[in-house]
Amino acid sequence: MSRAPVIARNLPALRQTLDDYRAKGETLGLVPTMGALHEGHLALVREARRRCQRVAVSIFVNPTQFAPHEDFDAYPRTWDSDVAKLTAEGVDVIWHPDVKTMYPSGFASRIVTEGPAVVDLEDRFRPHFFGGVATVVGKLFIQCRPDVAVFGEKDYQQLRVVTQMARDLDLGVNVVGLETVRETDGLAMSSRNVYLSAEERATAPVLYRTMQETAARLRGGGDLRATLAEGTSRISQAGFAVDYFEARHAETLQPITTFGDQPVRLLVAAKIGTTRLIDNIGA
Repeated sequence: MSRAPVIARNLPALRQTLDDYRAKGETLGLVPTMGALHEGHLALVREARRRCQRVAVSIFVNPTQFAPHEDFDAYPRTWDSDVAKLTAEGVDVIWHPDVKTMYPSGFASRIVTEGPAVVDLEDRFRPHFFGGVATVVGKLFIQCRPDVAVFGEKDYQQLRVVTQMARDLDLGVNVVGLETVRETDGLAMSSRNVYLSAEERATAPVLYRTMQETAARLRGGGDLRATLAEGTSRISQAGFAVDYFEARHAETLQPITTFGDQPVRLLVAAKIGTTRLIDNIGA
């Protein structure tokens, strides 16, 4: 039976636990989450465990990355289930601060993001988002001082933003991206998948299949613009409202005009019903 993790709800408790690990020379891996954990999150935990002697998981639904019209209040919260899953995985620490701990009265400092945060992808539709992500992740890195932090590639633009921030601000954290974990039909695992109706869930894998087919056509010499347009049309015909379906440089996320030697990432965001899904693959 796995030992129950330490549950830290305030900074003194967190620091005492983590300082004890450091005093023993133990390395720390951090997995930042907003809870509602699924197999994709647990894969991140296992990767952190593979790389480090101790693993901390943060569970904090961050209000600053939600716009007023988004689903902060409705975002799934499954605390008891989350703790059970993390206990089974042998996690050492769960960092579970409340909003007042993360953003106390008078809080006035935020991280401003540029580079991969302003490339006309998610930032076009959620201009508030990456400032909120960078600020909370920056705080988590400072609070926990991990050696390694593991993020999923499903939120690819977020991964690039956090990687850039950690490097630019000399935070001393090795940010690791882990390949997207998928359902058997290809749908990327996401906490928001619970919002899908049965019919929408059956349709949702069209995103992944379309990206795969588009990547194959591009590798076979297909015209970039025409191939992306065909993919966008197929996604729309399946019942999605498409925000974007684009090929970008995999590191900078800048637009590309030809499919050649540079590393390429296909990225898609589309809404079906009331649920907005994002996904990406390497091309």
